[in-house]
Amino acid sequence: MNLDQIQLGSQGLMIPNIGLGCMGMTGFEDANMYGEADEKEAIATIHRSLELGGNFLDTADLYGPFKNEQLIAKAIGKNRDQYVIATKFGWEIDDNNKVTWAINGSRDYVKKSVERSLKNLNTDYIDLYYMHRLDKNTPIEETVEAMSDLVKEGKIGYIGLSEVSSETVKRAHSVHPITAVQSEFSLFERTAEERGVVKTLKDLGIGFVAYSPLGRGFLSGQIRSIDDLPENDFRRAIPRFQEKYFHKNIELVEAIENLAEEKDITSSQLALAWIINKGIVPIPGTKRRKYLEQNISASTIQLSESDVLKLESIVPLGTDTGAPYDEFSMGLLD
Repeated sequence: MNLDQIQLGSQGLMIPNIGLGCMGMTGFEDANMYGEADEKEAIATIHRSLELGGNFLDTADLYGPFKNEQLIAKAIGKNRDQYVIATKFGWEIDDNNKVTWAINGSRDYVKKSVERSLKNLNTDYIDLYYMHRLDKNTPIEETVEAMSDLVKEGKIGYIGLSEVSSETVKRAHSVHPITAVQSEFSLFERTAEERGVVKTLKDLGIGFVAYSPLGRGFLSGQIRSIDDLPENDFRRAIPRFQEKYFHKNIELVEAIENLAEEKDITSSQLALAWIINKGIVPIPGTKRRKYLEQNISASTIQLSESDVLKLESIVPLGTDTGAPYDEFSMGLLD
């Protein structure tokens, strides 16, 4: 199987139509993001992804912090030119490698961050560089001008934003062409569609990359009880997984599973195929080859108009499946 290559945005960046989210491959400070990390299996997963044409890797300086970028450097070794690497900056990390939980999009911090990421990734260029969250105290124009300088210097290829509004996208795009916006998007989370961001991106020729395309694991069908999550798993703290929403969401997953069974595929594959069908690039996170192979095979699934209508009738636009973050993190979205 070789993945279809598509152009992300309209500046020329070519990627496969499904990427690999690497966040869960390393630990995160003292938090358990998605179960225990296994470096050997994570590296094998990155290598297997490349064999299948999946050379689009997504990371961030925040993950670890820095451990995730360092893992990717270790995994790709001397094969840098075979991969398309996307990383992010914006969550402020101090000189002691501690996350301050402030957002910093200032010109100086952009320049400091990129040098750090280049070092941790052991590379002299980053293909796609995202602003991880909007710094509400710094004009977006200042941040994007600084990123534009990095393009001119050859340190980054293309500019991306994450979790931003249509207005922010338009302001940023007027400074330097934006290649991609990354936001959470899945059958369980369609805020970007409801708020018109998806339409704005289409109108401006900007690509859309969907993180957590499986609803933070819910749409895999493997979570049937809150006890299926490790005790220190961060998902226990977010509304979607709490009692008010949990059982209702399980019912939605079961209905999606029934539809997937009719097509002889998994609920994960159906959820990913639905995103790809919309012209959006999902980056499901996994750290195991088994799930990687299942995810990549979703890229070949054809959905009819009838399939899409059935699926969207189970979870119509506007369905409340619970907030994807706690109150603090929700307040940092644009």
